Amino acid sequence: MYEVIGHPDTRAIRLIWMLEELGASYSVIPAMPQSDEARAINASGKVPVLRDGDLSVPDSLAALYYLADKHSALVPQPGTAARARHDALLFMILDELEGPLWTKARHSFVLPEKYRVAGVGETAKKEYERGLANLTARLGGGDYLTGPDFTIADLLLGHLMRWATKAKFPEPEDAHLKATVARILNRPALRAADARKGIA
Repeated sequence: MYEVIGHPDTRAIRLIWMLEELGASYSVIPAMPQSDEARAINASGKVPVLRDGDLSVPDSLAALYYLADKHSALVPQPGTAARARHDALLFMILDELEGPLWTKARHSFVLPEKYRVAGVGETAKKEYERGLANLTARLGGGDYLTGPDFTIADLLLGHLMRWATKAKFPEPEDAHLKATVARILNRPALRAADARKGIA
């Protein structure tokens, strides 16, 4: 059985959602970032960490890839053109959407106050808007980002869209992107993952 170290209100929700998509058995240790519990498993104090027996994977994206490859699910096969397209899109989302969200978070509440830069949130919003436009330009016509099948690129986007709403970042304006996001956020596995927030 897998173990997710990280509270479901953090990026740990990505791993919980993924495990629900896979139908895998898992437990959750709801450790908050920088807690003693988090530092005991990851010296940086960051969460989530995925534990699989003696293996600990201390990064959410690395853990998603580990699970996808281990279960042969939610990513195209390695070494294929489809995998290259998927990964290019996923890394663009990570850079152009998560990057600005994380910048605003750092300068809003993560960094000690003396290191925060006033007004950086507005710059981050503009960068995020540009990222949404770039993502829209790369969309195909499928139900999900890379075609008819749900992948970890969709999972990452779904998590970031909810984060963006909380951060008061712009919503997508493109109709197809909005429909894709709605489809992603309506996944039964995400609802099951969310249910862990009250019982983790």
